[in-house]
Amino acid sequence: MENGNIYQRFPTRVVNIGDVPLGGDNPVRVQSMTNTDSLDTKATVAQAIRMIEAGCEYVRIAVPFMKEARNLREIKDELRRQGYKTPIIADVHFNAKIAEEAAAIVEKVRINPGNYISPNATQNASGVTSFNEHFGQISDKLSPLLKICEEHGTAIRIGVNHGSLSRRILEQYGDTPQGMVESAMEFARVCEVHSFQNLVLSMKASNTRVMIAANRLLAERMKMAGMNYPIHLGVTEAGSGEDGRIRSAIGIGSLLADGIGDTIRVSLTEDPELEIPVAYNILQATGVRITKAEFVACPSCGRTQYNIQSALEKIRERTSHLKGIKIAVMGCIVNGPGEMADTHYGYVGSGSGKIWLYKGRNPIRKNIDESLAVEALVELIKDSGDWVEGS
Repeated sequence: MENGNIYQRFPTRVVNIGDVPLGGDNPVRVQSMTNTDSLDTKATVAQAIRMIEAGCEYVRIAVPFMKEARNLREIKDELRRQGYKTPIIADVHFNAKIAEEAAAIVEKVRINPGNYISPNATQNASGVTSFNEHFGQISDKLSPLLKICEEHGTAIRIGVNHGSLSRRILEQYGDTPQGMVESAMEFARVCEVHSFQNLVLSMKASNTRVMIAANRLLAERMKMAGMNYPIHLGVTEAGSGEDGRIRSAIGIGSLLADGIGDTIRVSLTEDPELEIPVAYNILQATGVRITKAEFVACPSCGRTQYNIQSALEKIRERTSHLKGIKIAVMGCIVNGPGEMADTHYGYVGSGSGKIWLYKGRNPIRKNIDESLAVEALVELIKDSGDWVEGS
């Protein structure tokens, strides 16, 4: 248990990514990915800064070709010159040489097991690659990258995508969560043979059910294998607007509620800096990383005899900066006091235009006129020593 709550985080090792460690008891980290041309240093740096200032803790940059990988140095140097120390992650899919080039520059490299090994890798006479042969192929391909990462302190994410599993995995497991997990576990085992454990694993899919099932299975399989690598969560191709936010909240939030997940990326078809507030809202809603006040409010019914919608907005406006404070805004005293039992403060309708203020379970002030009640709540918070001035 954690602080008396039912939430228990899947215990993972700490992976150092620049000056922002991941896993262990560190906060669940928020990251996003640039969508500029990675050869356009000015545009990429400008977008990265917008992401960082929105709260992004790792900036990922796609490097489809060698020239983009080499330009990472220019991007990194310019960010550092402007005072931004946020770790940079290179996103590599196909080419091992690109990953090796990037690994000497950035703090972390993402590779995709599904297409990191050539689909035309050597097969035996029967046309089937045996486990030992395939294991050897992975080892041969990864070994140079692991040496560079070890030398430079660079982390690796083994990032499996549901839509790009290797032919061998598809033939053996089908397009399934089991296949996704086995794809990552093969690469992780090879890394361990080479005594490299600066790893992060991820299981991503656009189907939230597949994504959730794969990550739950990954955590289970890691426990069985004695592994404890941090897990990166994300729903790929989530879309935009409300749909993208809901799908991301379902996929990421379900796993965070299970205690699974050490870093998250909300993938929206929007400017990447807009992903960051959504990520923090998901973390807040699941209770794993509190960055602002939390509000509990009933939908109201015929028993509510004051303007609860207006009151909630006014209270949110005045108190949302109070990190860690939980405030209930309830329509009446029938269910209100019971439903808000775990909040710090309560604002409860008691009659026509009248409010009771609570601290915890205890009523402190009664029958305040609703026109005065929001300010009275602020004064109660101040008198209780929980107030800080907003930025």
